[in-house]
Amino acid sequence: MEPQLENGHIGGHGDNRDTAAVSNGARRTTIVNLGSHIGKTVSISGWVDVRRDHGKLVFLDIRDRSGKVQVICLTNHPEALAEGQKLKPEWVVQVEGIVNERPEKMRTEGVNGNIELEATTITVLAQAQELPFEKDTEVNLDTYLDYLPLTLRGEKARAIFRVQAEITNAYRGFLGTEGFTEFQAPKLIGDDAEGGANVFSVPYFNDKVAHLGTSPQFYKQIMVGVLERVYAIGNVYRAEKHSTTRHLNEYTSMDMEMGFIKDHRDLMELETRLMHAIIEQLRMNCEQEFKLLGAVLPVAPKIFPVLKLREALELIYKETGRDNRNEPDLEPEDERWLSEWAAREKGSDFIFITHYPVAKRPMYTFEDPDDIGYTRSFDLLFRGVEITTGGQRRHDYENLIEGIKMKGLDPEKFSYYLQAFKYGMPPHGGWGMGLERLTQKMLGLANVKEATLFPRDINRIDTLLSSSLAEE
Repeated sequence: MEPQLENGHIGGHGDNRDTAAVSNGARRTTIVNLGSHIGKTVSISGWVDVRRDHGKLVFLDIRDRSGKVQVICLTNHPEALAEGQKLKPEWVVQVEGIVNERPEKMRTEGVNGNIELEATTITVLAQAQELPFEKDTEVNLDTYLDYLPLTLRGEKARAIFRVQAEITNAYRGFLGTEGFTEFQAPKLIGDDAEGGANVFSVPYFNDKVAHLGTSPQFYKQIMVGVLERVYAIGNVYRAEKHSTTRHLNEYTSMDMEMGFIKDHRDLMELETRLMHAIIEQLRMNCEQEFKLLGAVLPVAPKIFPVLKLREALELIYKETGRDNRNEPDLEPEDERWLSEWAAREKGSDFIFITHYPVAKRPMYTFEDPDDIGYTRSFDLLFRGVEITTGGQRRHDYENLIEGIKMKGLDPEKFSYYLQAFKYGMPPHGGWGMGLERLTQKMLGLANVKEATLFPRDINRIDTLLSSSLAEE
């Protein structure tokens, strides 16, 4: 039986077991598990991270999906030594050898710091061309993104996206225990009924035009009438010509919607517990990644501080003299200030801001009958940025039609969506949360693109667009 918990990682990120037989008949052992094979002959497969020559000896750092190990090529295995002398970074190899304990004075900290693999046979599975720069070299963001197929192999990049995967695992796990069902929302939608200009249009059949979905909002509300509690994790698209450290044109939205709520506070209470669950799972499973990236887990009290928007703007005015009290939303500078205030005064990296004006929120957002003109809505701020927008929705058919008309929209364009409300919908609400932005702030990254595997923005689809296209 392989160990289930090694160095803060459960199952080596879900995969610490030895795998199927490789081509020459020897069974492959994943590198994270070599410590349980001391004195035995094993076969590993992976990439050459580093080659170091010391006199007649060759030392290799070999990595696979689970970790790294030092391989030593000695003169008593001349064929393995000869192969080792040819290897270069990123060559793909299979290595058979004996797992030995390192001498006490040669041991290092971390995974496999107490062992090394004495190579008896090395088989090259694939060669690599000369790298444009060393894999873990610090490069500017544009260079990093231009060479993503290479730079993503770097230790820090791998750590970022292991953390991101763990966040989605925690999100799914927590909502699953709360009785939620995951569903897949469509990404191709019909007319943009809300009249937004920031949508991508694509040709469709029969000379029609479709749009890339900006949110699964309508679909998750419909699904409340089916399953009561639902969530969706999927890409959404915004055709906004911005170039900031916090915006993307395609991002992963983690949405949820739940029925039979009393008001928006039920959602805030659930999200507070969700954040605690995510933090705890990262604490258990991503200790090494946070250490490598110099990141610190959030400070999250049992109850997050809450301010109404008007209270928040009044506080900013009182403390700084900056007067945004008539504004319907927070400026980025306000979000940063409120986050710093919450951390300093309330001991929390999170703060809820509630009751945005009816005029500022979408037509489906529920107006608070105890605070006319303002909605039962909220944003969750985390380390200086808004990571979640949510709130209670209008669930009464006639009331929703009023909301649509109030925004100057045509209810006929919503007829498909409105069916759910015609035939009985409970009080409900939900939120949308950006995975990449959450990852960025969890890890203290400077730019959300660092937390995005293949970012799309005004100048980039995989690589930078040509200057002529960019000018257009």
